[in-house]
Amino acid sequence: MRFQSQAAVALAALPTVFGITFEGMLAANRYGAAAPNPSGDFAIYEVSNYTFETTESASWWNKLDLKTGEISVWYDGSDISEVVFVGPTPTSIIYINGTNAEEDGGISLYSADANALEDAKLIASLPAPYSGLKAVQTTSGDINFLVYTKAYTNGTAYNEATAETPASTARIYTSIYVRHWDTWLDDKKNAVFGGVLKGGNGTYTFSGELTNYVTGICNVSCAESPYDQSDQSDYDISPDGSSVVFLTKDITLPLANYTADVIYQVPFTGTAEDAVPINARGSTKYDAAQGAATSPRFSPSGDKIAYFQMNGINYESDRTILYVANSNSDDFNVTALALNWDRSPDTIAWSKDSSTIFVSAPDLGNERIFPVPLTAGDDYVPTNITDQGVPAAFYVLPDDCLLVSDSKIYTSRDIYTITPEGELGTKYFQANLVDPALAGLGPEDVTEFYYTSNTSEIQQQSWVILPEGFDESKTYPLAFLPHGGPQGAWYNSWSTRWNFKVWADQGYVVIAPNPTASSGWGQNLTDSIQGRWGSYPYFDLVHAFDYVDNNLPYVDTSKAICAGASFGGYITNWIQGHELGRRFKALVTHDGSTSTLNQYASEELWFMNHDFSGPFNQTGFESSSPYYEWNPLLYVNNWATPHFVVHNDLDFRLPVSEGILLFNMLQTKGVPSKFLNFPNENHWVTHPENSKVWHTEIFKWINYYSGLSNATSPY
Repeated sequence: MRFQSQAAVALAALPTVFGITFEGMLAANRYGAAAPNPSGDFAIYEVSNYTFETTESASWWNKLDLKTGEISVWYDGSDISEVVFVGPTPTSIIYINGTNAEEDGGISLYSADANALEDAKLIASLPAPYSGLKAVQTTSGDINFLVYTKAYTNGTAYNEATAETPASTARIYTSIYVRHWDTWLDDKKNAVFGGVLKGGNGTYTFSGELTNYVTGICNVSCAESPYDQSDQSDYDISPDGSSVVFLTKDITLPLANYTADVIYQVPFTGTAEDAVPINARGSTKYDAAQGAATSPRFSPSGDKIAYFQMNGINYESDRTILYVANSNSDDFNVTALALNWDRSPDTIAWSKDSSTIFVSAPDLGNERIFPVPLTAGDDYVPTNITDQGVPAAFYVLPDDCLLVSDSKIYTSRDIYTITPEGELGTKYFQANLVDPALAGLGPEDVTEFYYTSNTSEIQQQSWVILPEGFDESKTYPLAFLPHGGPQGAWYNSWSTRWNFKVWADQGYVVIAPNPTASSGWGQNLTDSIQGRWGSYPYFDLVHAFDYVDNNLPYVDTSKAICAGASFGGYITNWIQGHELGRRFKALVTHDGSTSTLNQYASEELWFMNHDFSGPFNQTGFESSSPYYEWNPLLYVNNWATPHFVVHNDLDFRLPVSEGILLFNMLQTKGVPSKFLNFPNENHWVTHPENSKVWHTEIFKWINYYSGLSNATSPY
């Protein structure tokens, strides 16, 4: 069922208190970000949901009238996968249909007026699964557009549906980096393609010719854009359609060992041979800028290109710095803005007059939006204009206000406007006031505290999420959730994987700490994890637990459980072998590391080289090495707390053998334990039916040991 009515009307018909179940959370509507049309009259966004009764998914597009606030169904169906506002009027669009009439694995391009979709016109059928559409209208009336897909080494597009199947399934490699995330790598890489839609007034023709801007940079398939798991944020087209920028990994370095990226600019009419590097290592006045780069974006004036880059060449969580380069120039004259700002921005939106760049950055458990003027010096400290939540996206409207789509722990989507000075404009949509599955959720469910640890000079933060019908005169078991990463944080955002409110509404008070390695409290806290996996974060978690025990009388720490994924799974395994492990009734590890001596079975070796202070072959077997010192297996004789283990076959970052090893050792020790495996999931569990099993089995386990369940067995 779809819920399109105004929030106030819907709220009146809903109960005031409603605990959220995992079935309700998984089946609730999922909202895309609202993208406005050029005149700022309306915005569109995609919505989807899943029905467990029919095991079917549905999706559609909503239209938000930015003048009246009215929300209506714009397109009912899943055929339209991407939309770009481009053409002679503010309502002109080009959109991608995710399939084509030939049913050959390709896509179709259509032109239409957003207010008359029934008159849409087919422009072309493209014989490959292109996506990531970006498009601009040129002075001639033609539309220059960009898309991407995988390409062969000769530069032509790859289509799995029509490709010949080799007689053998053998894979042969002669260099490091054989697989990434959930995919075995081969010689087919992503590439950005450009094409021209000839015509005007909504009627276009396409010759079928597409230019590959990437593959020809090197004579083997080593350049890739967007990079592997990335998306269209890795490239951009200039406002006049004359130029393209894209980034790729530094082709002179081993991909598994370094994070360096290079941003290239190329004429739209050019090829990869014409691509010129903007930020090649050592080519700018910032010698330290050699690490990962992201989000190259042309200014509306077209004469500037903004982007982010880290300094560390073998670190994915170094501080990102905002840079601006001249475009189409012999001298890109790269300049840093707010060079010394102790935050790591990650999203870019230019002001309409090209004088200010709006960025979002993790900040004190939220992701806040900050304006940064082009005049910002090295010591300039931006001031946030948003406060709570984490934006999914934000767009600058013609009146310079920002249209923001964000989420919070208690709502899956808020859509609102805010001025460049931080004054809240119109609140258009709040999912927790509309969707029945989220009814009753609100900011009163969430609070936070800061506590002191012996590992850092700053106080550290933790979220507190309260259960349905919370009564401070009562007590509730503790659900203690360490986060993954380790560089990262628990943010004030909605999640369909680890949803704090779903956990809390089992009957827990959820404590979600942000210890050493967390981002948003300065780079020093993030960097302090290096070489200290089992020390600083562990001590911080002990102090967080003690704070709860001493200061939150409504939390029953004698009935506590601990659950974590990825690094959160590692630290849970570490906790199992230490004193803190005896303070929990049950533990849950999802895709965690069991033996740090096995870390080189992963894919991005630079991660271990950084976090464990060097390559494994140099120090791995020394007792002082982080690989050895922080190995949970050193403390296997202390394992005693009932332990639930989840590990997935397609997790190549932390191979499934880590979960099997953990379970085998628990069973051998006689520790009550259970193993859950999904052969078709990677580091996460994303399929709704699998997620239902994941929640069911984990909650059955923890609820039994915490005393919330009346069951006679956790099995």
